[in-house]
Amino acid sequence: MTAVTSSLDTLRMVRTGADPLKASGPLVARPPADTSGYSRITVEPVAPTIGADIAGVRLSGSLDDETMAEIRRALTDWKVLFFRDQDISRDDHRAFAARWGELEQHPFFKHMMPGQSDVDVATFAKNATTAGYENNWHNDVTWHEYPSFAAVLRAVEIPAVGGDTLWADTGAAYDLLPQDIKDEIDNSTAEHDWINSFGRLMDPDVVAKLRPEFPAIEHPVVRVIPETGRRALFVNVSFTQRILGMSTQRSDELLRLLYRHVMRPEFQVRLRWRKNTIAFWDNRACQHYASSDYHPNQRMMERISIVGDRPVGIGV
Repeated sequence: MTAVTSSLDTLRMVRTGADPLKASGPLVARPPADTSGYSRITVEPVAPTIGADIAGVRLSGSLDDETMAEIRRALTDWKVLFFRDQDISRDDHRAFAARWGELEQHPFFKHMMPGQSDVDVATFAKNATTAGYENNWHNDVTWHEYPSFAAVLRAVEIPAVGGDTLWADTGAAYDLLPQDIKDEIDNSTAEHDWINSFGRLMDPDVVAKLRPEFPAIEHPVVRVIPETGRRALFVNVSFTQRILGMSTQRSDELLRLLYRHVMRPEFQVRLRWRKNTIAFWDNRACQHYASSDYHPNQRMMERISIVGDRPVGIGV
């Protein structure tokens, strides 16, 4: 059984209501990226297409251009990079993120997370009174005209067990769609919105105030990564509302199918955090999911995101 045939069988099961996880067969989109030719860092893959441990570097804003180029190559190839034992300051964290572009000022956190002191550093502090709610697959801020390019997440305090984060390779997921599904979505556009996610966590008056500034936005269902020409699915269960130009029934059916496909373990990597671990991921090319299985224990993370560009679809 070929990989595409296996994927086609899986998607047919979704359409008929059967459990797609019962489908079997290889799901290998393409050979792993080359890890040779690095001289400033070492790259050790964690999963076949997504996730790599990076060693030999301390993250800060003073990294030389050659090291930055190698990190960029690794990020492009592996979508999410893991750096262990990074005992760095918040200023170092910010300086490293700033080397990649303008830092994102999240417009909603000040309304949702009282006490946030730095608008470009999101502190996710979960404890006995505040449970984690990020356990839905998503790309960050796809409801924005310019969704994040990438994010740098630092572990400040973690539970003894639990609180892992998972990432899914949306390029590999696209590669293994059957051709009839690709033909249907390749030039489609979807509507993204925050109203049913962040909006539910805000007071109604705050939602009414923010709504005119942040209306629903449209993005291609399949976006093209400009550096490589790689195609990646760009719909997610947290923010995508509908695919435009088709019936509500077909849009819902197709989105459910794509979400379930992205959730296949063959497309994923899972990180068990340790204190001073940093994860750096390409928000354009993968989704992530924060496992909320540690309550009421403490988990504190700090994230800085980098502003991206407007997603471009196929043939644009």
